[in-house]
Amino acid sequence: MSDPTVPVTAAASASAAAARPVVAESATARGRRARIALRGLQVFLALFYVIASALPKLIAHPTAAEAFDDMGWGSAGMYTIGVLELAGGIALLIPVLQSVAAMALSGLMVGAFVVTLTYFNGENAATPLILIVPLALIAWARRGHNEQLLALVRRRA
Repeated sequence: MSDPTVPVTAAASASAAAARPVVAESATARGRRARIALRGLQVFLALFYVIASALPKLIAHPTAAEAFDDMGWGSAGMYTIGVLELAGGIALLIPVLQSVAAMALSGLMVGAFVVTLTYFNGENAATPLILIVPLALIAWARRGHNEQLLALVRRRA
């Protein structure tokens, strides 16, 4: 009678060796798809902040101007928030600034949430909270760029 463990062991090691490249390829493909999806999310958020959020403030659209007047912040507050959103939206697309921009925009969204609750009785209060989730994902996923930014700042100093 032949020993069944020898062929099984050989077959198992052969199949394991054949499976390794497939696993590596699928992990690489999965990582590539994740990077593309994250970049797409960054582009989407950048467009949102630049076009839908900052632009109405910077061109003093009547709805934006009225909201800031209701809060008592006037045009100076409106333009300041608009410039911050514009800068954050653009910085989401610059590799070395991506993580910092996502963190800064998250902080801005926390402020927007508080303002929405206090001045507008919670109307549309979920919007800033919903935006914090993808911004936190970007900040975490791109955290490696913070070291590069710190190195650039130290080199300049």
